[in-house]
Amino acid sequence: MNQVSVVQVTEPLEDDAVPRWEQLIFEVASRRPRELVLDLAGADRIDENALVLLLRVNHRMTVGNGRLVLRGLNTQMRRTLSYGRADRVFDIV
Repeated sequence: MNQVSVVQVTEPLEDDAVPRWEQLIFEVASRRPRELVLDLAGADRIDENALVLLLRVNHRMTVGNGRLVLRGLNTQMRRTLSYGRADRVFDIV
């Protein structure tokens, strides 16, 4: 088990980009790191499909005794996560 893995998202996490990033993120998660950090500073926005992806990744990490950490969120992303109180589910730094 790796200690910490970081995925740096480099484009808006929305529309057609979500399935591409989903594949990469789940590939990294399958290595069972203790902590998976998603650096969203380069994303600048996320949509509802990205939110579902983040919830699925969080579940996968939690079931595997790992932790998902979101970092680099801007104000709009934090607002999106606050709808439905999803921001309470994630570790945000």
